Amino acid sequence: MRSRNAVVATAVAVTILIPATAALAGPGTSTPVTPVPSSTPEEVPNTTAARTAPVPVPDVPDGISTSKVLVIGLDGLRHDRIAAADAPNLDSLIANGTFGTSLLYTGPMAATSSGPGWSTVATGTWPDKHKVRSNVFAGKRYDLHPDFLTRLEKIDPAYSTYAAMDWKSLGDQGTFGTGIDARIVLDGDSAGYPAEDERVIQVSEKVLRDRNPDVAFVYLGNVDIVGHDSGAAGQAYLDAIATADTSIGRLLNAVRTRFTFHNERWTVIVTTDHGHTDAGGHGGSSVEERRTFVLAAGPGIAPGATPSDTRLVDVAATVFGQLGLQRPAGLDGRSVALRATDPFDRLPLKERADEGGIPAGVRGFTHTAPAGWSVENRGLPSGGVEEWRGWTFTTDEFWSRAQRDQWRELFVRGRGVFAVADSDEWDDRSHGAGTFNSTLVSAPYPVAGRSSVRLGYVTHYRQEGDQKGRVLVSFDRGRSKIVKVYSADAVAKVESVPVTVPAGATRMTVRFRYYDADNNWYWAVDDLRVS
Repeated sequence: MRSRNAVVATAVAVTILIPATAALAGPGTSTPVTPVPSSTPEEVPNTTAARTAPVPVPDVPDGISTSKVLVIGLDGLRHDRIAAADAPNLDSLIANGTFGTSLLYTGPMAATSSGPGWSTVATGTWPDKHKVRSNVFAGKRYDLHPDFLTRLEKIDPAYSTYAAMDWKSLGDQGTFGTGIDARIVLDGDSAGYPAEDERVIQVSEKVLRDRNPDVAFVYLGNVDIVGHDSGAAGQAYLDAIATADTSIGRLLNAVRTRFTFHNERWTVIVTTDHGHTDAGGHGGSSVEERRTFVLAAGPGIAPGATPSDTRLVDVAATVFGQLGLQRPAGLDGRSVALRATDPFDRLPLKERADEGGIPAGVRGFTHTAPAGWSVENRGLPSGGVEEWRGWTFTTDEFWSRAQRDQWRELFVRGRGVFAVADSDEWDDRSHGAGTFNSTLVSAPYPVAGRSSVRLGYVTHYRQEGDQKGRVLVSFDRGRSKIVKVYSADAVAKVESVPVTVPAGATRMTVRFRYYDADNNWYWAVDDLRVS
């Protein structure tokens, strides 16, 4: 075990790449495959025995923080199947931590596949930033958006980082990069994930118990394989969850039996990259394939909480927050220990009215605005689909279930409940003469003593035909003026609009007007801020 000073002066990242037994020879030849050499004198023998034996415990530097984080990645775990499985460790973490569920993007942003999913977890950014859209990894930008362990090393190389995984692409493609202090990359595709998951757990138990990493990432792949083979609806999938849960218990026990445990503040995060269909498979746009979660338990994280405003990008931000570090610039996520103050998220929602394709029991819309807000529907014709009559407050699941594969799933920067004007869905039922015309009006914001403010919000706008989107502001009930015009697609965009404040003004009101729209597209907004 190296001291902190030694780490700063001489630390060299150790990568142990261990080919699987079934991959001893290249295709069509009996010549053994030469193992990738370690970046230190520590070598892994190229023998069958070495590949079936326990993984050597790597040289993990001595950490510097008493706040520590363990991130466990379970590939393809559909969170709505946890309750039916024999999973006491997951159940305990859910009871004692924050369990936030959410949905992924779909194409064309990215497939609901492991490459984009784990890139989103690792980098804390969405695919429109990290650029991994499939398992091919073409166009990846890990140089701009590295994994959270690599980012931590850049903040301070004295931090001790460890990662172990058996989906080899995560190592080969640099999803978890070579700058990590100790990185173990196995090949579950060749040797089988049950065996390789076990080897990942064996070595990670020893590292967590006997070494001193500050942040560790441990990946297990077999739940996803069983999902492909047997589907998420069957007993085999539940059994795979139970096996993974036992592995989680072993990792937690390793943490609890550390000699220094009682002087440390541990946070445990469990997450996944995508869901599965009942029959098995993912990559598409069904809600079942899009299901993800972030489960976190640790200091400052609310026990028993099930917030609706978490997102998969929150894993990386939570790691930095639990270490007491400022969130790095460019991350899309935020710590799960933080709760939103967005008034939309506190609205009680209703079940479907006219949208027969949305299952009964899914609560996801209301026309009742938060206190101080309002919706003006003057000029909106009678009739149309009830859920989308004027601006509506809704959720990702409810809105995207209304009609799949029309980019509604791409509003990844919206969280929890957001506001939508959807003339396309409204027009699916007969209505009176005229076009969609509705305005969302904010509560007034104090601006006294300011010469200018910045209007911030996230938006998701699709343009078609004659439809128009306008953002307007007014001061002290004066006339509204346009500050932003939408006439082209703005996909999951963060907006920051400068606004000049007239002398003597005390309050500013914001209006989002969507009009001259019929069977066109839609506009969604969320997280309005005036700063």
